[in-house]
Amino acid sequence: MAKTNGRPEVKKTNLDLEHELPAGDAGENSAQTVGAESSIADSELQKIKAERDSLLDRLARMQAEFENARRRTVKEQQEFRDYAAADTIKALLPVLDSFERALQVKSDAAEFRNGVDLIYKQLQTALGKVSLQSIVAKGEPFDPRYHEAIEMVDTTEIPDHQVIEELQRGYKLKDRLLRPAMVRVARNSKH
Repeated sequence: MAKTNGRPEVKKTNLDLEHELPAGDAGENSAQTVGAESSIADSELQKIKAERDSLLDRLARMQAEFENARRRTVKEQQEFRDYAAADTIKALLPVLDSFERALQVKSDAAEFRNGVDLIYKQLQTALGKVSLQSIVAKGEPFDPRYHEAIEMVDTTEIPDHQVIEELQRGYKLKDRLLRPAMVRVARNSKH
């Protein structure tokens, strides 16, 4: 081993030389590497933040659109209900007019009864136009879907579970039950 400047000289292999950096450049390269990595990370962070802001903006817009659509639907449904009732009321106005005319006329009981009977038929026609149907009850077998039994009457003259009397008429609107018929039903233990 040769001595240089009072220190023993160490032989360096190629492997050692590859990892050795000049003393002045080592700090700069490491700072440059860290700086480059930092600027890449900042760039990526900025992209992610921009994407996040874009997605949040889209979400806020979609929520606002959804809320507007919901409000519009509620308003349209209310308008539909209002105007559906208007059509029914329009069909009933002639009946109301007939009642007013009947109440203004001075006549005997028989004529008054005939007038009320005509108005009743006019009302049935108007309600039939909006698909109202009365439920047939008297003489029919008891059907709990359409009849509400108020009383069971013991009898031997009428078959068991047959409607004897209709106390209040029931009605359907198209296929939907509005009100069941209130009825008296026969109870016959012999049949």
